[in-house]
Amino acid sequence: MCRIVGAPRTLLPLLAALLQASVEASGEIALCKTGFPEDVYSAVLSQDVLEGQPLLNVKFSNCNGKRKVQYESSEPADFKVDEDGMVYAVRSFPLSSEHSKFLIYAQDKETQEKWQVAVKLSLKPASPEESEKEPQEIEEIVFPRQLTKHNGYLQRQKRDWVIPPINLPENSRGPFPQELVRIRSDRDKNLSLRYSVTGPGADQPPTGIFIINPISGQLSVTKPLDRELIARFHLRAHAVDINGNQVENPIDIVINVIDMNDNRPEFLHQVWNGTVPEGSKPGTYVMTVTAIDADDPNALNGMLRYRILSQAPSTPSPNMFTINNETGDIITVAAGLDREKVQQYTLIIQATDMEGNPTYGLSNTATAVITVTDVNDNPPEFTAMTFYGEVPENRVDVIVANLTVTDKDQPHTPAWNAVYRISGGDPTGRFAIQTDPNSNDGLVTVVKPIDFETNRMFVLTVAAENQVPLAKGIQHPPQSTATVSVTVIDVNENPYFAPNPKIIRQEEGLHAGTTLTTFTAQDPDRYMQQNIRYTKLSDPANWLKIDPVNGQITTIAVLDRESPNVKNNIYNATFLASDNGIPPMSGTGTLQIYLLDINDNAPQVLPQEAETCETPDPNAINITALDYDIDPNAGPFAFDLPLSPVTIKRNWTITRLNGDFAQLNLKIKFLEAGIYEVPIIITDSGNPPKSNISILRVKVCQCDSNGDCTDVDRIVGAGLGTGAIIAILLCIIILLILVLMFVVWMKRRDKERQAKQLLIDPEDDVRDNILKYDEEGGGEEDQDYDLSQLQQPDTVEPDAIKPVGIRRLDERPIHAEPQYPVRSAAPHPGDIGDFINEGLKAADNDPTAPPYDSLLVFDYEGSGSTAGSLSSLNSSSSGGEQDYDYLNDWGPRFKKLADMYGGGDD
Repeated sequence: MCRIVGAPRTLLPLLAALLQASVEASGEIALCKTGFPEDVYSAVLSQDVLEGQPLLNVKFSNCNGKRKVQYESSEPADFKVDEDGMVYAVRSFPLSSEHSKFLIYAQDKETQEKWQVAVKLSLKPASPEESEKEPQEIEEIVFPRQLTKHNGYLQRQKRDWVIPPINLPENSRGPFPQELVRIRSDRDKNLSLRYSVTGPGADQPPTGIFIINPISGQLSVTKPLDRELIARFHLRAHAVDINGNQVENPIDIVINVIDMNDNRPEFLHQVWNGTVPEGSKPGTYVMTVTAIDADDPNALNGMLRYRILSQAPSTPSPNMFTINNETGDIITVAAGLDREKVQQYTLIIQATDMEGNPTYGLSNTATAVITVTDVNDNPPEFTAMTFYGEVPENRVDVIVANLTVTDKDQPHTPAWNAVYRISGGDPTGRFAIQTDPNSNDGLVTVVKPIDFETNRMFVLTVAAENQVPLAKGIQHPPQSTATVSVTVIDVNENPYFAPNPKIIRQEEGLHAGTTLTTFTAQDPDRYMQQNIRYTKLSDPANWLKIDPVNGQITTIAVLDRESPNVKNNIYNATFLASDNGIPPMSGTGTLQIYLLDINDNAPQVLPQEAETCETPDPNAINITALDYDIDPNAGPFAFDLPLSPVTIKRNWTITRLNGDFAQLNLKIKFLEAGIYEVPIIITDSGNPPKSNISILRVKVCQCDSNGDCTDVDRIVGAGLGTGAIIAILLCIIILLILVLMFVVWMKRRDKERQAKQLLIDPEDDVRDNILKYDEEGGGEEDQDYDLSQLQQPDTVEPDAIKPVGIRRLDERPIHAEPQYPVRSAAPHPGDIGDFINEGLKAADNDPTAPPYDSLLVFDYEGSGSTAGSLSSLNSSSSGGEQDYDYLNDWGPRFKKLADMYGGGDD
């Protein structure tokens, strides 16, 4: 056990951090035997056990190197074991007898074979020197005195103090705030002073790392420091009176962050490729592997050492190559490279810090692939020593330059095909050179984005080789190497969010207006003065808004984890950052909100409908609960039946099967078929729990011997809801009303038609009727006459069907009827005169008219008429004195009469 005595107080925190995980382990090297080499591992701790503190390393002997061993602790709540056998404390606790012993188990993952070893912990006793130093005093820094006047003259005081820097280790475990020094002025005896500190880390970004008690002047650090971020803090201490007047000149306080070994070495490439010609002599350089360490390169933590862990294959010698442990150069160490036997070697390279200390150093590995190439006798030669090209930044797959070579070997053979290799100027592998298979030219291409702000120009050293190396004894001439000068062109780049995506955790149910976080982007264009503004690009639920200037994200709605926009408890929102460059560029960032569940959803019964038989047997209803919340706000669930109505518990019973399922059964021996709504009370396991009365629609039906319903149709018909029944009744009533209205309308229409006919007196209708102006009958027998013969000509009966006795014997014979004009059914009154004149003309021209004087019977007037016959009329004595010649002018019908009365004696 090593001990450092008399260390300055400024180094005590560093020593404590370095020694807090120091242990004393004992063990003897034995012959190779699978298992733990020791029965008991002992460790003496320098202080009480802290969370995450490494305690000791239990080594497991794995002789064949093929076993995959898994470690376990008998006290997993207090101790854990990593895959490398390092034992860590899971939590902080004072070391006592109950924690002083425990077991470590090692189990083979394939064979399940198991080994164990005991671990014993003890607390290192305090040394007399340490006992005397406790309690530790805090170092004081006193403001230097100023010049004072003595008898009217300035009296010289001693020169201002040079305050030594304060050394503070990074990643300190606290407790915080951790006291550093006390700043005091010798004037505090007479004045009430106030102390303060300024500078980065105090009142300037990053603020709040260092604080000072304004009364006591105690300077403290509030959080662990990270040297890789800030390696040194420069503060200024001030002392003022209660009125704010400066009473002392400010003093400078420098705080150096002491580096801790908290970063592993990282290789620039995980796989390194190199070539070596076959037949190369020992000492031939092959390649250089490079690793970097973020720790202080001037301290042991950043000093790397390389070594080769393995070589495959191991022929002809297991040590064909060696590596420079400081530079990483790999060279050949043995002869016998033969491409026909071994074409490629794979080396596992390890880089370890702490100058390669295997106990305290951190390590990392990479793979070096060395190809043994064939030889040829004509190397390729560049046509120029320098090639030029340019490329815009952030562009990839762009050809920068075209390298041309000449080779005297046979074209299109491995000895002619050129292979270009960038041997210098591209440590990060941003360029690649591809060979044109036709022209054998080398195409320098950008394979990784180049940042103008980091590199404005690359000067690449390019070597041209064949696919097989030169023959033995032939060297590459200078013409096989050329320089490629690549100029990078500055363009406006996209702002980027860091980190992206950004993950935050929030409970659901946050009210609108709550500030969640600040999501800002960085502009990589350091040489362009640009402003960035923020907008929302994607917010599926419209829950968020972002301040366009400072990127502060605030809620505008309540966050709900059960929203369909939330997947796996994560809500994704995308924001856009845009600059004002030419052209303007933008970048997107995703904010992932991990929503923590609260019990805001009541459980529901599932399924909502079920079938069962009228009797308890042979089946029952299995139900479960649907809860949109998750554990612990979901199951297990409690199922119960309500007290009201009383028929529920009288007819049904519910039995809980487990935390998620229950069974509903008939309690009575018989229940009539039909649809029943059974309310079920379901309560979840949230804190506080949430209950809900959920309705289960149960179809009770008659069942056969197999438990299947046999009256499904009747139950389905009976299962119509109240709303459906009301709708059907309303439809029937509406149809009946429509039918009744149609019947009433038809009857009313018939009555109106009949009333219109009654308003017209048939005697007033002059159409086709004889108007009776006076009665000229001859008595009571004169009323027996047939008026049908006086109707319009188209309705007169034919002569053939006239009754006998109606026509006289001396009437004109029956001939074809003359074509007398037919009167229309409803002639216009003005046409009657025309009708009579036309009828008269037709009668005058009728050749069938009898040429003799005959008496025409117009109608039968009855046998008892008082009127005499016209044929019995005799001419009066005075008739001869009259002149009847005018009868000749009356037409052929009156010609006979004119001859009788106007013709003289004849």
